[in-house]
Amino acid sequence: MKDIHEIYIKIGKNIKKYREIKGYTQQQLADKINKGLNFTGKIEVAYAYPSIQTLVLIADALNIKLMDLFEMED
Repeated sequence: MKDIHEIYIKIGKNIKKYREIKGYTQQQLADKINKGLNFTGKIEVAYAYPSIQTLVLIADALNIKLMDLFEMED
């Protein structure tokens, strides 16, 4: 089983990947989920652990399924 921090690292990488595919900056994503830029940046590098509610907001903003954020393949 993976360490929880490793899981959040992967979630952060997935958020960044889908954000870039969508063409959003960190600021644009932060605005869409009503969070600060600093928080959004910290999520992408696993310095902050988002709640499930925040992950749902992110998935909705990126127009992806919540489970897409949990993809563990490299």
